[in-house]
Amino acid sequence: MPEARSPMAAFADALYNVIDGPVTWFKESIVEPNQKKYAWYHQQYRRVPTIDQCYTDDVVCRFEADQQFRRDRMVDNDIVQILRQRFEDCTLYEAPDHLEKCKPVLEQYEKAAENWFIKYGDLGAYTNAKAAYMKQKHRMIWERRHGPIGSGTKKVSEEEQEH
Repeated sequence: MPEARSPMAAFADALYNVIDGPVTWFKESIVEPNQKKYAWYHQQYRRVPTIDQCYTDDVVCRFEADQQFRRDRMVDNDIVQILRQRFEDCTLYEAPDHLEKCKPVLEQYEKAAENWFIKYGDLGAYTNAKAAYMKQKHRMIWERRHGPIGSGTKKVSEEEQEH
């Protein structure tokens, strides 16, 4: 540290060191050695049990499942938004050949949007994990009875007609 030019500057430096010294020491010798070092820049939460693993009277488990569902939905929203933005950027950059050059990006975006709608579509903005679980259950029952959605009606085999 350079030497102060005047007695007033020396006093200010001494006062600064009296106030900042203990704080800097505490941070460098206690806080930083005890911090966990992450390879990512955002907080990662531990995975909690899903709503189908919670007992019906376990309020805490259901709350945690709802919070996990909301975090997962926010992540999925961001993924679809990023893929949409990549397609739009590709379209602007590659025009007029964008139909050919951006086709892989478009397919990736459409598949992600389809999967997002399968999981979260028609649930509304203020939904919870139980509603999404019920939607998944109803879809599975529908597909068991009628075949995959969008494939037409399921062909009934001869064994099923006899029963």
